[in-house]
Amino acid sequence: MPSHLLKPALTAIILMSTANDISAADNDAAAELPALIPLEVLFGNPTRTQARIAPTGEYLSWLAPSDDGVLNVWVQPADGSGKPRQITEDKVRGIRFHGWSQDGKRVLYLQDRGGDENWHLYAVDVADGKTRDLTPFEGVRAENLITDPGHPGEVLVGLNKRDPSVFDMYRIDLASGEVELDTENPGDVLGWLTDADFRIRAAEAKDPETGDDIVRVRDGEDAGWRELIRFPFGENGGAYGFDKSGDTLFVTSSLGSDTTRLLALDAKTGEVQRELAKDPKSDVAGVIVHPTEHRIQAVEFDYLKPEWTLLDKGLEPDFAYLRGVARGEIMLADRTLADDRWIVAFQPDDGPTSYYLYRRGDGSTERSAELLFVTRPELADYPLTNMRPVEINARDGLTLPGYLTLPSTVEGSKPAEPLPMVLLVHGGPWARDHWGYDAQAQWLANRGYAVLQVNFRGSTGFGKAFLNAGNKEWGIGAMQHDLTDATRWAIEQGIADSERVCIMGGSYGGYATLAGLAFTPDLYACGVDIVGPSHIKTLFESIPPYWAPAKKELVLRVGDVENDPALNQRISPLYHVDNIDDPLMVLQGANDPRVKIAESDQIVEAMRAKDLPVTYIVFPDEGHGFARPENRLDAFARIERFLAEHLGGRVEAEQTIEGSTAEVR
Repeated sequence: MPSHLLKPALTAIILMSTANDISAADNDAAAELPALIPLEVLFGNPTRTQARIAPTGEYLSWLAPSDDGVLNVWVQPADGSGKPRQITEDKVRGIRFHGWSQDGKRVLYLQDRGGDENWHLYAVDVADGKTRDLTPFEGVRAENLITDPGHPGEVLVGLNKRDPSVFDMYRIDLASGEVELDTENPGDVLGWLTDADFRIRAAEAKDPETGDDIVRVRDGEDAGWRELIRFPFGENGGAYGFDKSGDTLFVTSSLGSDTTRLLALDAKTGEVQRELAKDPKSDVAGVIVHPTEHRIQAVEFDYLKPEWTLLDKGLEPDFAYLRGVARGEIMLADRTLADDRWIVAFQPDDGPTSYYLYRRGDGSTERSAELLFVTRPELADYPLTNMRPVEINARDGLTLPGYLTLPSTVEGSKPAEPLPMVLLVHGGPWARDHWGYDAQAQWLANRGYAVLQVNFRGSTGFGKAFLNAGNKEWGIGAMQHDLTDATRWAIEQGIADSERVCIMGGSYGGYATLAGLAFTPDLYACGVDIVGPSHIKTLFESIPPYWAPAKKELVLRVGDVENDPALNQRISPLYHVDNIDDPLMVLQGANDPRVKIAESDQIVEAMRAKDLPVTYIVFPDEGHGFARPENRLDAFARIERFLAEHLGGRVEAEQTIEGSTAEVR
């Protein structure tokens, strides 16, 4: 099955030493508190991250800061000989995604400009360090990158070069850089898949009239397309890829069940050949596919915590061995084509990710695992805490899966006295919170706050009934009620101080923050909105052109705000500014292509016109979130001081953050 470095986001709005203690009652109380974890340790560049191995096994690669403090790609021979060397020269934003060409000769990476999300695909020759922009087209976005071991000298990539609203697939020669149109998008396709011969054989489309998801297939490059399976709006499903023969297509499907099942379909008739895996509470969360045999070996489900179902019994000894290597959930990050070596990541909830080089062994050698690096080793010097899965009953009886993170000083399931709390709302909203290390949760808990993250209805991963329960429930509806109910649960349980609760989030979480302050002003003491929309009609009118094929689904999930002014006014916080009586902080990237800066400008202007308390911070070189570490550190330092002022938590000593572009407006 082909390797995907970046798959398209379909409908997500997103989707992010010494210190002073300003809230301790006296020096004795302060001495009992855990050391403050510096923001630099939590939100600065990792020491290393994103380990990969070349498909041929010759090189290891990872991301690490340059001498200038910018994340770049580094490589080293996998046998440990030679020193690590930096092979990319990013000077500004830092590289966040990288992988290998299948011949092991080039590192591929993606980069945008100033947060505009018009990703360019670059290739760096490992031997001579020369870099080529493979998609040197102004204003064009690269996505749906596919590589294949049988065609190591080329890649397929989607580009909205012909039409900004759709992505055609182009075949690129890595040596010459030649770009050739391979498959033209008919106008409704959001993603493409290849078979074992590296031919585009499947397309995932969105019906613009109904919002249905459609999987189409064709028998060859010159054959016509036909619909293989359709998921009516409200159902969940999609394609993973073909088996080696090309006669079977692996798909996820909620047809006939609530959660998605992993199925093998006849690629000619669409008939179900067999059910491979299912879970009653979780959709299929991920799969492990053999790199050359094109068969699914393991399936991940993730209700409260991730769990693997092994379909290939040959992996059982590997997983049994790996469970004894390190703490945390296992993630297979990369592997060689020979399948003799894996890059394995271990993710606990109370510490950073560790990456290991795992040698599987054979008849003559034993299994072994070598620690490559820990992403943030400095965290070992500070007290971290656990993320506790919780299930909360909403007012209508729906069970909301979520996570509670308490300060490390708390013993047992709840504090001796109610704590100030931050309700941390995820973006999307068609996304979810996961168990594991969360830098924001650890930061807030370290500062003395309880942190509650709730998967409100409309979150993904918990079945179609849970997802669809969020349809047309924005703002004054049940999606926001779930956040209200979760907050009240924390208060009733003695976890949260009812007078000191802040709502905070990015993207949809920013919208939920504004909605929380506008529609339940008595519940929260303050709010922090990061790149959140304030006016849903203008949000819809300004979405990127490449979201056009998915526009119908947005309308069905949210409501037709462009043609229903009453609905738009009911759910847009901009129209309810008069209700807001709590302090608000708004942070925005000026180049955000998803939630334009006008969304923040207008809510800030409306609040100031009514003399309401609002702090507005703009980063002129950022987009939908803050990629540059200087800006991240500045943003979280400002948020920390804002929370301390209104909730009473601790703060790190204020300092100038060199290189930040933050503007107070």
